[in-house]
Amino acid sequence: MFENLTDVFSAVAVKYLTAVDADPGTSNQHEIGGLVKAGMAEAMGYPTNGDKFVFPATMVYIDDYSDEPIVCEDIVTWYDSRYSQQHRRPEYRLYYRSNDVSEEFQQGDFCLIAFTKDRSLLMIFCRPDTVVERQLQALFGASQTKIDDSLKRVPIERLEVVSPIRLMLARYGFELTVTDKDDSKRLQMIRDEFGDTFPSTKVFSAFARGFVTDVELVKDPDLALVRWMEEEEKMFRLLERHIVQERLTTGFGENGDDIDEFIRFSLSVQNRRKSRVGHAFENHIEELLRHNGIRFQRGVHTEGSQKPDFLFPGKNEYHSPSFPAERLRMLAAKTTCKERWRQILSEASRIPRKHLITLEPSISNEQTAQMIEHNVQLVVPWPVRATYASGQIEHINTFKDFIREIQGIYS
Repeated sequence: MFENLTDVFSAVAVKYLTAVDADPGTSNQHEIGGLVKAGMAEAMGYPTNGDKFVFPATMVYIDDYSDEPIVCEDIVTWYDSRYSQQHRRPEYRLYYRSNDVSEEFQQGDFCLIAFTKDRSLLMIFCRPDTVVERQLQALFGASQTKIDDSLKRVPIERLEVVSPIRLMLARYGFELTVTDKDDSKRLQMIRDEFGDTFPSTKVFSAFARGFVTDVELVKDPDLALVRWMEEEEKMFRLLERHIVQERLTTGFGENGDDIDEFIRFSLSVQNRRKSRVGHAFENHIEELLRHNGIRFQRGVHTEGSQKPDFLFPGKNEYHSPSFPAERLRMLAAKTTCKERWRQILSEASRIPRKHLITLEPSISNEQTAQMIEHNVQLVVPWPVRATYASGQIEHINTFKDFIREIQGIYS
C-alpha cells in the first residue's frame, strides 16, 4: 500500500499552457518544453546520439461541468530538438500526438505532468480558475507553487498521503498505481473466490476488507474507510481488467466483430464503475458504524420517496412524534459532491441539520460556505480533509467526530 506521493511518482511539475504548447496553428508543433528546468529530466533521463525516449502516457482533460473526463492512452516522445545543431546546447522537448485530449487545449489551461515510478506519464489538463484546478493543486501540493507559463517543479516530498489522489482519479475512470509484483497473485485469489464474474457489491466490499488488516476500526475509522475504498478499488480494477481482456479476446457477436454488441458491453463496463463506487462507499460506512456500536437503518423512507442513506437511530423513532427531534440524525453519503449535495436538503424534514460524508477533495470555499448556510454539516475522512484550506477545516467533521456525536446522543 502506498503512503507517500514519492512511492508512486518520481517527479511532478505544473504550468499554464502557452500558445506554443497548446495551439499547433501557432507553432506547428505538439510539444511541451521546460522539463529540464523543472527537474523532471533527472527522472526521465537524457536522450543522446539522436535517440528518442518513448513513454506511455495517460492524458486527461477534466472540466467542472462534465461528470466524465476525456481520457486518452497514448505515447509521448522525449528528445533533444537540437541534436542536429551540434554548435548549440541541447534543448529537450516532450512531443505529444493529436488526440481527443489535445483537441481541447487552450492557451492558459492548467497542466500537471507527473512521471511515475513505472516510467509512464500522467498528464492532466483543465481550464484555469476552476474547482478541478484547485483540487489538483491541493492534492499534489502545488498550492504554494508560483505557477506561470513555465514548468515549475512540485515538491511532492512534503506530502505524506496519496490516498485522496488515488480516489479522485479512480472516480474519473483510471487507476493510479505502479506495477505490483503481487497483482497476479491477488487476481488469482479473487478468481478463486468469484470466478470470472462480478459478485454483488456488498459481497465484494466484505471480501476487500479482509485484505486490510493494519487499521484500527474504533481508533481510526477515517483511515479504515479510505483504506477499504482503496483496496476495493484496486481489486475491482484487477478483476475488471481480466474480464474485459477475456471478452475482447473472444470478440463480439457471431463473427467477433459486432459493433453494436461491443458498444453495449462498453456501456455496461462504464455503468458498473459508476454505480459500484457509491455502493462500496455505503457498504464500508455501514460496517464501521456497526463495529462502533451505532444504531441506525440504511435506506429507509422518511417522507414520501425520500430515503436518507443512513438514519439514526431508525425509522420507528423518526416517525414517532414522541421521540425528540434533537436526538435524530441522518447521514448522506456521496463520493463526490459538486451540486449534488443540494439533493439531501429535502431528506428527513424532522432533522434540520443534515450530515453529508464525502471523499471529494478540496471543495471550494464558496461551496462549503453554501453548505454552512443551508445547515449541512460536511463530514470528510481526515486523509482527504487535509486537502482543504485551514479556514474550512474548522467547519468540517471527520468520520470519527460524527461517530462520537452519535455515541454521545445515545449513551
